Amino acid sequence: MTVEKTPLQGPAQKAKRPGRRRDRQRFFQELGMIAPAVILMAAFLITPFLLSFWTAMTNQPLVPRPTPVRFVGLLNFQRIFSDPLFWTSLWNVTRFTIWVIPVQCGLAFLTALLLHQKIPMRNLLRGMFFLPAITSMVVVCVIWGTLFQYPSGPLNQIVGFLSGGTIQPIDWLGDPNWAMFSIVLLSAWQAYGFQMIIYLAGLQGIPDELYDAARIDGAGPLRRFWHVTMPGLRPTHVFVLVITTIQAFKLYTQVAILTQGGPRESTETVVHYMVRAGFEEQKLGYASAVSVILFVIVLVIALLQRTLLRRFDV
Repeated sequence: MTVEKTPLQGPAQKAKRPGRRRDRQRFFQELGMIAPAVILMAAFLITPFLLSFWTAMTNQPLVPRPTPVRFVGLLNFQRIFSDPLFWTSLWNVTRFTIWVIPVQCGLAFLTALLLHQKIPMRNLLRGMFFLPAITSMVVVCVIWGTLFQYPSGPLNQIVGFLSGGTIQPIDWLGDPNWAMFSIVLLSAWQAYGFQMIIYLAGLQGIPDELYDAARIDGAGPLRRFWHVTMPGLRPTHVFVLVITTIQAFKLYTQVAILTQGGPRESTETVVHYMVRAGFEEQKLGYASAVSVILFVIVLVIALLQRTLLRRFDV
């Protein structure tokens, strides 16, 4: 006795083929849309980054020389770790990061809380506060260099007026005790607008229903801030902290324009140390080794920050 096939089997199998074909076409369409960006990133970001690992293992000079390039292994790394100036630059950029994060992120957070309220000219104020973030750092350094002029610069005149002349003029960029602090002020003022926009986006992402429910329960402004706003901004805090740390370790332009690493190496940073080794001393392999070390340091710090903040439910 033979069993006849049901007539639904054939059409059902044929119905799957157009769906698979459409999925395949959609996949290739999406791949074609992202392909230009992937190719550009691979050509100008990923490939040079991978080549830097190989260059760090050689004595490659900046300008080609008659002598062939030799593989030196970990010799460049040994020289870096035995150079006191590298450790000074690493400590300086760490000190800068520790100082600039609370100043910059705190200022951005407070400004975002203020501009999130329904105040007059709110949109205009947002644009004004964000303006330094899109201004060239070179222009910002020239402006602040004028403010920092010693002894009769505008900033010293303001300090003298507020103190009634009791505080003597400060050599903001020429005194080792004040130079890094001056760089922190400049950097925090220039970049806090970027973090402010991120915090504003985070605040706007918190549902109004949560605040309404808190009001109904009798929660005041402080309790609403602590139990609604802060928990709603946890992912934003993590993102802002990681991004600010990465940007802080890349400190270069302010130092190159205003202090050149001085006075007495008090503002020397890892990136400035790397650029000087690569371009002034023309030791490209050595500079590549510094870049690899900086990448590993920033990666480890970013991963530790994410892990600790998640563990403590921040």
